Amino acid sequence: MTAAARRPLLIDCDPGVDDSVALLLACASPELDLIGVTTVAGNVGLDLTTWNALRILTLAGRADIPVAAGAVRPLIRGATGRATHVHGNDGVGLVRLPEPVVSANGQHAVDLMAKLVQGSATPVTLVAIGPLTNVALFFARHPAEAARLERLVVLGGSAGAGNYTPAAEFNIWTDPEAAYRVLTDPGLPTVVPTTLIGLDVTLRTLIGRHGVGRLMAGGPVSQVAGELVMSVIGIEATEDSAAVHDAVAVAEASQPGLLTAVPARVLVDCSDGPERGRTIVDLHSADPHMTVALDPNMSISDLIVTRLVDGYSGVTGPFG
Repeated sequence: MTAAARRPLLIDCDPGVDDSVALLLACASPELDLIGVTTVAGNVGLDLTTWNALRILTLAGRADIPVAAGAVRPLIRGATGRATHVHGNDGVGLVRLPEPVVSANGQHAVDLMAKLVQGSATPVTLVAIGPLTNVALFFARHPAEAARLERLVVLGGSAGAGNYTPAAEFNIWTDPEAAYRVLTDPGLPTVVPTTLIGLDVTLRTLIGRHGVGRLMAGGPVSQVAGELVMSVIGIEATEDSAAVHDAVAVAEASQPGLLTAVPARVLVDCSDGPERGRTIVDLHSADPHMTVALDPNMSISDLIVTRLVDGYSGVTGPFG
């Protein structure tokens, strides 16, 4: 695709193994023009999520993409916990990554978001694959720019059970107040179409050992992607497969409608009890901005693997 035909994309993330795969996928997707990456504390602390984002973009040969650090903690409460039991203490499963060749942009994440949205000739899609603290701050600090988004794709929540507590998925549980602002009550001047992709989809969209084998047989970059996926096999899915949650959101952004999403109202529980962080998906009423994906598309796993193999074929990577 020509540069003019590609969809400008911002990713807000907390790398994170699956965030790292999602960033590699975004760089390899011909429909997408990744114009900026912002980071938030989540799977690991902000210093590590920012460092990991810079390392992944260096691996992808896209150190030109600006990276800006954002919120170091949730909006209201202090940091509630990390996901090192899934992602390892370094956030990327101890998989070897190159050192960054550039530093983070000096702007705060939400200011970089506003600048890039305002400066884009084509409306921007924002994919949020970490806790929603930065996005809520963007809505609050730059509502006019936020309202110019073409679309917001959010990875988080569940219409059923959680994965961090019995009720809550990790991204939403980390900052329920931010999630409430973004999903339940955006408060923007105009409606931004928002799609929520939760565990109902991602825990049934798996990459198995065959897919890992394809990645490992590709070039140096896809091999690292294979190592990232291998590091989480058996942790949230079966002993022979892994859920790469965040990559599903990027796949949907690259081909809108890849997942079937239905109108709904999403209420985020911000109470102090055991339901804190739960996303209540009401299919009997609908907010004008919100759709929710509930069913997986079985072709997505193959799409992710194929894009990662084909997109980096012939790329020697930074380790040569």
